[in-house]
This record gives sequence, C-alpha cells and structure tokens, in this order.
Amino acid sequence: MLRARDTMDRAFSQPLDVGALARVAHVSPAHFSRQFRATFGESPHRYLQRRRVERAMELLRETDRPVTEICFDVGFGSLGTFSRTFRAVVGESPSAYRARFAGEGKALRVPACWAMAWLRPAG
Repeated sequence: MLRARDTMDRAFSQPLDVGALARVAHVSPAHFSRQFRATFGESPHRYLQRRRVERAMELLRETDRPVTEICFDVGFGSLGTFSRTFRAVVGESPSAYRARFAGEGKALRVPACWAMAWLRPAG
C-alpha cells in the first residue's frame, strides 16, 4: 500500500487507475481498493484527487499561471472537474482561492498538507 501511495504522490499528474496502482502493490484491484481505504481512510481515487488539489493550491498561491493550465498540469482532464473537485475539497473556487492570497504575496508559506488538515471537516 505504501508503494502505491508513494506512486500517487510522485506521479499525481499522470493518468493513474486502480489496476495500475494494484499492480504496484502486487494485489488484485478489488483487494487494493479495500485495503487502501482500510489503511489510509479514503479511497485511492479520493486520495489522488486530494493530492492534485493540494498541488494546485500551491501553484495558485505561488504563480500567476492561468487556472486552466494549472488544472491540466496537476492531472485533471477538464476544467469543470477540476473546479468542482477543488471547491469540494477547499470550499471555494480556484479563482477565489487565488484572489484570497493575492495580497499576501509569497510571504505565506504553509505546507499544503498542514493547510489541508485545517480545511477537512471534523469527524
């Protein structure tokens, strides 16, 4: 499971499916999905989406690149899916998130994993 999670962390922008990740973990796809959820508390798909959003958050704060470019660079296939997923995870649109940090420049450097811990609903 750790090998598969490390693969998702390293290659989050690449197209990854459960079958490929199961092969990395040397188990069947069904067993991989069940075991990943039991080990990490979320599905492989949800974990991968969250990693992509975390990277997008960093790029939105620290670059002036267009949202669409960031969307594709972090591995989303469409701007609509990216925006919907970003809003579900962060609670606001990518543009609103960027605007909130625009006046602060690069002085705020909070690791995305720490920021995400505060954004997750309790429970």
